[in-house]
Order: sequence, then C-alpha cells, then structure tokens
Amino acid sequence: MTGKAAQLPHIVLAARREAIPLAVAALRAGNLVGMPTETVYGLAADAADATAVGAIFLAKGRPRFNPLIVHVVDRHAAGAVGVLAPAAERLAEAFWPGPLTLVVARQPAAPIAGIALAGLSTVAIRVPAHPVARALLAAFSGPLVAPSANRSGHVSATAAAHVVADLGAAVAVILDAGPTAIGIESTIVGLAGDRPILLRAGAVPRAAIEQVLGTRLTMADSDRESPQAPGMLASHYAPAAMIRLEATSVRPGEALLAFGRTLPANAAAAVAVVNLSPTGNLAEAATNFFAALRTLDAQAASIAVAPIPDEGLGEAINDRLRRAAAPRN
Repeated sequence: MTGKAAQLPHIVLAARREAIPLAVAALRAGNLVGMPTETVYGLAADAADATAVGAIFLAKGRPRFNPLIVHVVDRHAAGAVGVLAPAAERLAEAFWPGPLTLVVARQPAAPIAGIALAGLSTVAIRVPAHPVARALLAAFSGPLVAPSANRSGHVSATAAAHVVADLGAAVAVILDAGPTAIGIESTIVGLAGDRPILLRAGAVPRAAIEQVLGTRLTMADSDRESPQAPGMLASHYAPAAMIRLEATSVRPGEALLAFGRTLPANAAAAVAVVNLSPTGNLAEAATNFFAALRTLDAQAASIAVAPIPDEGLGEAINDRLRRAAAPRN
C-alpha cells in the first residue's frame, strides 16, 4: 500500500502485543516506525512504498546512493525478494533468523521500491531474530526496509531514547523493547558474484561464515560513491567527538573508551571513562559499544580508544571504530 509519509509527533510505545497493530497502521499509512532488532534499532518503512522509503533517506540525511537492507519474516519471504543460490541457502539455514544480511540478485518481481536498491541489481536481505521485529513483519505481511534508526553517519541507535534523540518527529511510532542485545549491526555477505565477499563485518564472526561456506571470504574495500551494501562508507558510525585509536595514554581534555582490566597509566586524568567490558568480553563490549560512544560524545571533544582485539566480534567493533575515526566530509 502506498501512502504519503507525514511528520507526526512520535509515539513511544512499550513493545507489547497491543502495540503491533498501531505500528502496522503507521506503516500502511506511509509513515516510519522505530523497530527494535537484536542488533540495533531500525527505521522501518514499507519496502514497496517509494514515498515512505524516500522519507527514510530524508529523515536520516542518508545519501540516495547508499542502499537499504530489506527485512523479511522468513526464508520463503526472502526467496520472493532475492535469488537464494545454494551458498545463500546454506548461510540462511545456519544463521537465519539472526544478524546476517545476504546481498543476492534481486527477483525481477520483488515488491521493493527502486529507491531502496540505489540503482543496483542486487538486494540486501535479512531475517531478524528479535521477537518484536518478527511480530511486526508477520503482522505487516510484507517486506520492510529498515536501516539503523539514527542520523546518517552518526552513532547507531541501541535504545529507543537514541531514536528519539536523532530522529524525533520524523518517526510516527517507536516500539521500545529496551536496549538491544547484540549492539553491533548485522554482518553483510555478498553472494552475487563468483566469490563470497565480506561487505561489512558484524555480529556473526567471519570465521563462522567461512566454516559454513567452506571457503575464505574476500574483504571488500570501502566505497565512497557506489557502495554495494550499507556500512561501507569510509566515514560512518561517527560521534561529534574526534576518535583517536589504539590509545595507550590519555591526552588533556580527552574521554577514554577502555577495554579490559588494563587501563592507560593516566586513565584517571580522562574527562570521563567508559569500559566496554572490564573482563575483556567482546560480546559484552559489542553490546555496550554504541551507547558508550554516545555517553562519551556528550562529555568531551575527543575520545581516546584503548586497543581492542581484532578477532571475533572485535573485528566488527574495530571496523566501526576505524570508520568513526576516518576523515569526515
């Protein structure tokens, strides 16, 4: 159904069963909905409604060349949107529902507005695991596009309050399910070419995907002008504060994003300190990551980031940090 998106006072609703019909009604009217997933909060719209999809780009300030992820309720629905070749079927069997996005050839009759695909012949598809997202998708009975519910290039939203802070009245309904469990976006794997490509590191570790596929993933380069999937822009996930990586000391006026038991010798001099995981647990660090950046961003103009292991979920965390620290437009 096509509707005209409207700027409405946002309504934050506890994500209980009775809230789902209100969110569905907003989507069918062409409005935007803040949708919790297991990774981050998404900004959802009817994937078939070009006007509603356009409202996502407008609300986020997102460049039109940056494609969106299509969320569907199950593998059958995914097959109506994209071509699931054997490699995609194996990954879907292993990781769906869950935090894995597959970029595959688009089905010619897929009910997806062209603006969501940014002119590409491929489509990014995910089957989320969060019960609220699944209930919304089932009740809506169609695919939803849902990029992270934050201003484009800014820190992703892992709580309903973050959605309100970034997008406010651009969102008609926000389903508040509390903080997200994983805290890092989905892993994106490209399967439209001859070899599987890791387009974005994320919540499913590279090694787990390679084990299922029986082959190594090629790593994609950042793309400033024609990304194949979300999260590939060189500068992304950035707070207003400048980010200094691999910090072993704290400079005057800096906040500290710490990890593990060992802190820089002068950590006490930091304007503020948030430790992603005092025990060095990467899953805990991922869950806390974006909220920690938002907390420190409100207290300092520069954030020193302690070294974080580049393995497992650490690969996704470091990917976000490198993009947050990259030169900004």
